[in-house]
This record gives sequence, C-alpha cells and structure tokens, in this order.
Amino acid sequence: MSVRNRIEATLKDAFQPERLIVIDESHQHAGHQPDITGTGETHMRVRIVADTFAGMSRLARHRAVTDLLKPELDAGLHALAIEPAAPGEPTRW
Repeated sequence: MSVRNRIEATLKDAFQPERLIVIDESHQHAGHQPDITGTGETHMRVRIVADTFAGMSRLARHRAVTDLLKPELDAGLHALAIEPAAPGEPTRW
C-alpha cells in the first residue's frame, strides 16, 4: 500500500471525515535536499474536514493529525502540510 493510501486510511478510521484529500506533492520538492529526488512519497498535503476538529485550536488540530501519522513520519515521510477544518468552517480549497 502506498504512503498516500495508508495516510488516507488512517485518517478515515480515526476521524470519519466528511471530506478528505491527501495530495502527494513530492515532485514539487525535488532537489531540496540531496536525497529528495521527487520520485518518492516524501511530501504530503492533507485537507480534512471532520467533526472532531470542532472547538479545537489550530495547533490542537495539527497535533491530532501529526500524532496519528507519526509512524509515517518516522518511516521517512519528510513533510506533512495539514489543512484541518470543522464542518461549516471556510476552507481555501
């Protein structure tokens, strides 16, 4: 299973989001470091809307996602952009 698919499955199981998009942006970061070629799944963007985030601060939302995805980060995911929202909140996407 790909990193993207694992992230998507993990987030779906934990948050039951009403909207979830996981985008592989690795190709945009080729050459930023010698070992980042843009061909692996090293940079991901998560856009998620879930009831769980209602009443949580932005920092708490980010921590909830990063804590959940720590195994992926420990296994080599280099960067994770997180755009969390509660239902009804405006998003830029």
